[in-house]
Amino acid sequence: MESLTEARVMPVGEMTAPCLRVDIEVSAGVPGIPPQPRPAGARCAWLLVRVHTEAVGSLILEVPPEGLTGEQVTAGIMGELGPEITRRSEMQGGESSLPAFLASRAEILGRAPKMTAVVCTRERPQGLEACLRSLLAQRYPSFSVLVVDNAPMTDRSKSVVSSLTSSAVEYVVEPRRGLSWARNRALEMVDEGIVAWIDDDETADVHWLAELARGFHDHPEADAVSGVMVPGELETWAQVWFEQYGGHNKHRGFTSAVFSPATAHVQSPFYPLPPFGTGGNMAFRVDALTRIGGFDVSLGAGSRCRGGEDTRAFTDLLCSGGTLVYQPTAVTCHFHRRSFEELQQQMRGNGVGLTAFYTSLVLTRPRCVPELIRLLPMVYRDLFGSESLRSGALPSTYPVELRRANRRGLLIGPVAYLRARSEAAQLDQMTARRDLVRRRRRRLGAGLLDRRPEAAGSE
Repeated sequence: MESLTEARVMPVGEMTAPCLRVDIEVSAGVPGIPPQPRPAGARCAWLLVRVHTEAVGSLILEVPPEGLTGEQVTAGIMGELGPEITRRSEMQGGESSLPAFLASRAEILGRAPKMTAVVCTRERPQGLEACLRSLLAQRYPSFSVLVVDNAPMTDRSKSVVSSLTSSAVEYVVEPRRGLSWARNRALEMVDEGIVAWIDDDETADVHWLAELARGFHDHPEADAVSGVMVPGELETWAQVWFEQYGGHNKHRGFTSAVFSPATAHVQSPFYPLPPFGTGGNMAFRVDALTRIGGFDVSLGAGSRCRGGEDTRAFTDLLCSGGTLVYQPTAVTCHFHRRSFEELQQQMRGNGVGLTAFYTSLVLTRPRCVPELIRLLPMVYRDLFGSESLRSGALPSTYPVELRRANRRGLLIGPVAYLRARSEAAQLDQMTARRDLVRRRRRRLGAGLLDRRPEAAGSE
């Protein structure tokens, strides 16, 4: 009976590298984890647990040298997620023989709205190809894919799109560098329906679009839906450290949530922790994004601010009276930075983006300043307190250089936003002048063509 001993669930602070990354579909039977030698001698496993394809939770199991049997893994999962798994396993879809979750998905797909999946990319051909292949494999009846190549230095991204030979994928270039410029270029191309965003360092679950559609179906008032980003691999210490810091979801978890002006007393639209969502897994009604003016081009990757454009869009949506749904059944896998140097830069960028976001609010929404002042104690707690969602669960061995990089970024953010805003305005003016010159040249060319017959006749 020793084999039935429950596997130990590890706190995230005890996770080590490498850590196995395993998807478990409970309804199909739970596999064991083989003994060593496992890949690189992993001593733990990060599990995404599903019931009838529905993601219901995650946990980390300690894996001894002799491995774990399927019974041990099952015991560990049930000890952590048992009530949720039991409830979902027993739910049936009314008259349908399908489980309730699958029956509801079938109903949603029967009236699926048209979606455009957008990938904004810059010189990451391998990641882009993996992302696009996951999108083309979507089990969704009505969608297209748009690739926005942002200020490309080579034609590698274009070559990836061409190699797929799929009419469902469209390619366009945005010459102005910055993720927000690329996002807004996509909005110029997609004038109606729903636009879903995924990054070029992610892959999408085959039901990703269907589950985003679920958010809009279950909440017809929704202007936007965000999903959950789980780690695609945890092979290096840098990837493990990022996940310990909270990953992209900062412990938002697998419980759905609705945000609107009616919920502002629960979580202020000016305080995105836990986050409302993440830019690499979100969908908007196009008219809602147009209503808030698109994305702030002074924010986002590729700008001095390094991020924050997604958070600003969520905040603007909520402040304009919109509704946002967090739908954790919509899953994407993110491949975290593999090296310490890359992670250090990312942590710094996260800090820059956060205070740049707040600076943008102060400058463009000055009426929110009293609310921001009221939130200061909560901000201090979550930046420096022992119960912080960002750092409260970090082990004592967590690299101090990473925390320092994040805090230095926080100091840089306000100045970065001011400079980025000035640069964006200049770039916008240059683009407007260039477009004006092009229009004049076209008109002049058309005028010359119109005069040619007359000139020929006079001869």
